Amino acid sequence: MKRPRIHREGRNPIIGLVLLLFIINVVVYMSVSSHWALAVSLAITSILLVFVTYFFRNPVRVLEIDDPNFVIAPADGRVVVIEPTEENEYFHEKKLQVSIFMSPFNVHANWYPIEGTILESSHQKGRHKGAWLPKSSTENERSLVVIETPSKIQIAVRQVAGAMARRIVTYAKVGKQCHRNTHLGFIKLGSRVDMYLPLNTEMFVDVGDSVRGNETIIARLSEENEN
Repeated sequence: MKRPRIHREGRNPIIGLVLLLFIINVVVYMSVSSHWALAVSLAITSILLVFVTYFFRNPVRVLEIDDPNFVIAPADGRVVVIEPTEENEYFHEKKLQVSIFMSPFNVHANWYPIEGTILESSHQKGRHKGAWLPKSSTENERSLVVIETPSKIQIAVRQVAGAMARRIVTYAKVGKQCHRNTHLGFIKLGSRVDMYLPLNTEMFVDVGDSVRGNETIIARLSEENEN
C-alpha cells in the first residue's frame, strides 16, 4: 500500500495547523474541567486536521501517450464551460474556452495539459467572486500561462481564484520547457482552471463531465490552420 503524499504547498500550512490545534487543546485542557469539553475539542480539531491534510493530497499520476496534440485535463473537477470566447488578455481574438471548476474536495494541484515552450506567465490581482461565475475568468485574481507546442500551436491556461481561494501558485517560467506529468501550480480552496484552445480543436468531453487532472484526455489540437 502506497503511503499518501502531501503536496509541497501543504507542508508549512499543515505544520502550522498542528501547532495551533495542539495549543487550542492544551488551553481547553487547562481551563475546562469537563472531560466532554476536551473530547469535543479533540474531535473537532482532528476532523479539521484530516480535512486540511486531505485537501493537500498529491496523488501520483503518470500518463503515457504518443500523440503530442492531445490536451490533458489540467485539474480535477467538473467541466462548466465549453464555448467560443473573446480572449482579450493575451490572444485578443476568439478562442475555444474550456473551464473546469474545482470544489474544495477535489485535488487542487494543476498539471501542464500539453508539452511545449512557455511564452507567458503572469499574475493579475482581482476580486474573489464565486469561481463558477462567468465573470470570474476576467475579474477574479488569476494567473495566465501561455504554451506553444512543437507544432507552433499556442494555448493558454488560466488559474482563477474563487470566493475561498486566497492564493494561486504558478511554477511556469517564460522560456522554459514544460512537460506532461509535471505540476503547473496549485490553487488553495475552491477555484477553477480555464483553457483557451484554437477554435478547430476536437473536444472529447461535454459540459457537466467530471475530469481528473493529468489523466483525462479532453481534446485534440488540429495542426490545420484554424482560419
